[in-house]
Amino acid sequence: MGLRQNLELMLQRGQDSPLLRFSLGNECLKEGDLVAAISHLRHAIELNPGYSAAWKVLGQAYSRTGTTDRAVEAYRHGIAAATAQGDMQAAREMTVFLKRLGKDRGVAP
Repeated sequence: MGLRQNLELMLQRGQDSPLLRFSLGNECLKEGDLVAAISHLRHAIELNPGYSAAWKVLGQAYSRTGTTDRAVEAYRHGIAAATAQGDMQAAREMTVFLKRLGKDRGVAP
């Protein structure tokens, strides 16, 4: 059984948490299941709006689907969450991703 299946079993057993949803979303993104990735990551940030890593991966998932506006929104929320928690490395990473979107797709950061 793979990692995704193990994580899904944990979810089925009622072990829902922001970390579990983040892990599931990240794994789905790696597998290219963007719809499931976005669903799990959005649930992670509903459970914990300050979860900057989930915002970052959500932005990546939206970027891969071509929904640039949503990616920009996710990165902006992620930067705010990371900054509020003093996680400047995550804020810098998302700022770079946001700038790339602006440069590559004509979206102002």
